Amino acid sequence: MQTKDFTFIHKYFMAEKQESLLFLIIGIAAVLLSVVFFFVMKTNPSFYKGAAIPLLLIGLMQVTVGYTVWARSDKQRLDVAYKMGMDSIGCTKNEELPRMKIVNGNFVIYRYTEIALAITGIVLLLAFRNNGGKAFWFGLGITLAIQSLIMLGADYFAEKRAHLYTAQLESLLK
Repeated sequence: MQTKDFTFIHKYFMAEKQESLLFLIIGIAAVLLSVVFFFVMKTNPSFYKGAAIPLLLIGLMQVTVGYTVWARSDKQRLDVAYKMGMDSIGCTKNEELPRMKIVNGNFVIYRYTEIALAITGIVLLLAFRNNGGKAFWFGLGITLAIQSLIMLGADYFAEKRAHLYTAQLESLLK
């Protein structure tokens, strides 16, 4: 009887958990910074209030997604590994590949959304950089661009990992 090596499953979910913890930490830092910007910063308050909005909104998304993925990764890893051990072909065909097809499709949506937000932030930043009366929009643009680019970078690595995992799953069917 030939045994199959399913360590790639554990590696995928452990890397997903590690990245989600980083995402969670970045999100918490962004939310805390938004509170400081909104309530504490008194010099150029318009700029800091604008900067606080993307930090808070995107930071809350990062916290939510980071915690959700972090909390479910271990159970998901063990469930998938168990099912693969019991019926690797059936689990791959009927559960994991269809799930990963959705995950990989979602990454395309995330990528274009993050690029659009980053471009919006950069446009705001450039449009209002020399306009002191519009400091709110300048601050909003800076943090929108930064947060969007952080998300784009994190999702780039997550997407690469997901495509590798998908290819490894597909190789089980050959």
